[in-house]
Amino acid sequence: MRIDILTVLPEMFDSPLSCSILKRAQDKGLVDFHIHNLRDYTTDRHRKVDDYPFGGEAGMVMKIEPVDRVITKLKSERDYDEVIFTSPDGEVFNQPMANSMSMLNNIIILCGHYKGIDYRIREHFITREISVGDYVLTGGEIPAIIISDAIVRLIPGAIGDEQSALSDSFQDNLLAPPVYTRPADYNGWKVPDILLSGHEAKIAQWRHDMSLERTRRLRPDLLD
Repeated sequence: MRIDILTVLPEMFDSPLSCSILKRAQDKGLVDFHIHNLRDYTTDRHRKVDDYPFGGEAGMVMKIEPVDRVITKLKSERDYDEVIFTSPDGEVFNQPMANSMSMLNNIIILCGHYKGIDYRIREHFITREISVGDYVLTGGEIPAIIISDAIVRLIPGAIGDEQSALSDSFQDNLLAPPVYTRPADYNGWKVPDILLSGHEAKIAQWRHDMSLERTRRLRPDLLD
């Protein structure tokens, strides 16, 4: 998989992409990240990529020209499955979306910034708009990292135990059950006996029951 990220703050990706699963996936050749500084695609001598909005509204707006140049260049070199814009008014990102996107080959993620982007970019370039929640962030860089992490960890070989990803919260529209490890008794706080029984069928049933209980209590909307 190849992920091209378009941003005005490329330095924000240095640390997240250089550690943990995202780094291991790159080292294994499973994903290839390319970070593009939109300021490199502007003809403005001050490298500005924003301007005042028509109509006099407060705030600054990302200009269309730099985005056009970089997307046109990238699409001339290969086909892209999705051109994603990170936006607070996009569809809310979830696990099924991550599952389907993990099977794509080439993705562009445009990180929003300032007051927003020239709407013609959304009309003519963007194939999917994604939000990571009903709140506003300073820019789309953190959402781009979240989306990338959720996608890449699902690529076969990205994590050591592929079955682990299949039992994560939201994979079956339920929250994950409680998990425990050694010691079995810590200051009188004990691990449930069923998990120490070795009875696989009963353990599986317990985990399912606990997933249902936690989902009903914490996220009843998932059961709807």
